Order: sequence, then structure tokens, then C-alpha cells
Amino acid sequence: MSTLRVTAEELTIHPHGNADALELAQVGLYRAVVGKGRFQTGDLAVYIPEGALLPAELIGELGLEGKLAGSAKNRVKAVRLRGELSQGIVCLPRALAGTDLAAARAESRDLAGLLGVTKWVPPVPVHMNGEVVPAPDLLPWIEIEDVKRYPAVFEPGEAVVATEKIHGSACLFSLVGDEAFVSSKGFGHKRLALVRDDKNLYWRAVEAHGVPAAAAAIAARFGADRVGVFGEVYGRGVQDLHYGRQEIGYAVFDVAVAEGEGPVRWLDPATLAEVLDETGLPSVPRLYEGPYDEAVLTESASGREAVSGEAAHLREGLVVRPAVERYSEVTGGRAIAKFVSPAYLTRKGGTEYE
Repeated sequence: MSTLRVTAEELTIHPHGNADALELAQVGLYRAVVGKGRFQTGDLAVYIPEGALLPAELIGELGLEGKLAGSAKNRVKAVRLRGELSQGIVCLPRALAGTDLAAARAESRDLAGLLGVTKWVPPVPVHMNGEVVPAPDLLPWIEIEDVKRYPAVFEPGEAVVATEKIHGSACLFSLVGDEAFVSSKGFGHKRLALVRDDKNLYWRAVEAHGVPAAAAAIAARFGADRVGVFGEVYGRGVQDLHYGRQEIGYAVFDVAVAEGEGPVRWLDPATLAEVLDETGLPSVPRLYEGPYDEAVLTESASGREAVSGEAAHLREGLVVRPAVERYSEVTGGRAIAKFVSPAYLTRKGGTEYE
């Protein structure tokens, strides 16, 4: 999931093609449905993104009782309103009356706390859970932001590589010296590792695919003290999209190495492909390699999945990164972003376990 930030944004207003009383307010590349005449292009407003949990008072103020997602009807989720995709909420909450929105926007201030908005954390099924122990040296996974929120992450024409975003659960394997740590995305953020358990989904995946031995080979190749192998565990029983697999599937999407207390180095796509070929680790499908073209990549994010080779169901989207790994001032970290399929966002009965 992306980082949750509630921010002040300048709007661009577009007509709604199927409703006279509605319009579309654009923030970055996101569009949210709003009442016609409520805002004008150039206005400043508050943008609450998908994955936000709203307090009851704010839900009532916005007239959204019973209209949001989740059992408590308090979660912001992408929906189609009269045929148009609406992602997030654009509003002017009373709690921010008197707030200088221009200053808040200039400072990139996060307004979530002032509004009582929190991030939705998906539940963890039993087979993904387990006993955990502190692991301060493990390499955690990062949050990948949606390109719609940060459209300037890549330069037009920049050489990029796009891989399929598999709808599974991120599996973190860290080799620190001779010690192995296995974790999930959620536990990894807390620097917690899962105690080995034959019933645990992540341990079963890394041991079935020889990840510990592969990580040792990677450490030797790069002279690294720490190696992070980041893969997606998928298949029936993991998420609602199962790619036609009854058994556990596993595919690596990133590898990081570090020496001592030095900075973490993420492997370039070409080097990553070489390493996975040498170690025999399975990789996520590579779907595009070439100059950055927002329109081409947006189109490629939709359609049928390529993981199974049988187009078993819809595709979640793409993960795009430069051909040469680099820092981004836009994200404040790696230059990496996701393109998400609208059909995936609005599917019924979807699961989002981490």
C-alpha cells in the first residue's frame, strides 16, 4: 500500500461525461467526483486518498454515511460513480477552517492528524501470521507510491523497466552475516521477523524455492554483509486473485545488498535479472522496457495477468523503475512507482492482506 498523507492540493476541474450535477476534481493524475460548481480550477482543497479511515464526525459532515467501504463503512476506496473512476475524496472540512491551505500545500504538510484520519491496515490471516522476534538488522520493504499521486517521478523518455505487480503478499528474506530472517511487509516495517514455522506461508515459500542458499550466493558475489531478497507469495488462499495456482507461487521483484553499516544498494533491473538467472530464483514478469511513456504504461497496467501464462484473471498493475537505479526528490527515496489497473481497484470481494 502507498503512504497515507492527507494534503492540501490545487485542483483542476473537468466535466463529468455522464452526470449533469457532477464534475471531476483532478489532483496529480487522480480524479475524484465532486458536486458541480463546488470547486473551480485553481482552487485549493483537501485531498483524502484511498486507504484512509475516516472518523464518524467527518463522515457525517461529508454526507458519506453508509457510502464508504469496510465493515464499519469508514474506509475510502476507489469507486465508479456514473461510469467515472473516483479515487479519494476532495473536500474542505470544517476542522480546517482558518487553515492557510496555500501554506500547507507549499510545506507538503500532512493534515491527517488534524482530521482524525488514519491508515487502514489489512487484517492478517492466521497462515500469514506467527510468533515474531526483534530483528533490527533485517532489510524492510518500502512503500511504492502511485504514479497518479506523484506524476513527476520519471522524466519523459527516461529508460525504464516495468514488471507485473502480482497481487499476493510481500515476503521479505534477509541474510545478515550467517543469520536468516523471514518477515512480511507489515512486520518488516516494525523490524520484526517471523520465527521459523512449517505452517507459516512465508517460511514455506522461501524454503521451497531455495532462497537462503541464493541469498548466500548473492552475498558472496557482491561482498555484502546484508542481503535482502524481496518476493511475492501468491496462489489460492493468499489473496482473491490466485493466478490459477493451487500451490504457493513465489516470484522475486527486488534484491538489495549492503556492506556493514553502509547504505543499501538496490540492484538495477539488468543486474537483478542476471542474479536471478544465476541463482535460479523465479522472477516477476517483465512487461515493458523502453522510454518512459505515461500513456503506454497506463494502458499496459490493465488487461489480463501474465503470471500464469493463461491470462487467468485481470491484472493488478505495473511496477515501474528506471533502467539505472536512482534517487528521486519527488518520493524522497527510490525512483519507483506503481500503475494500478482501474478494474483491479473497483473489483468486488477483493482482499488486501499484507
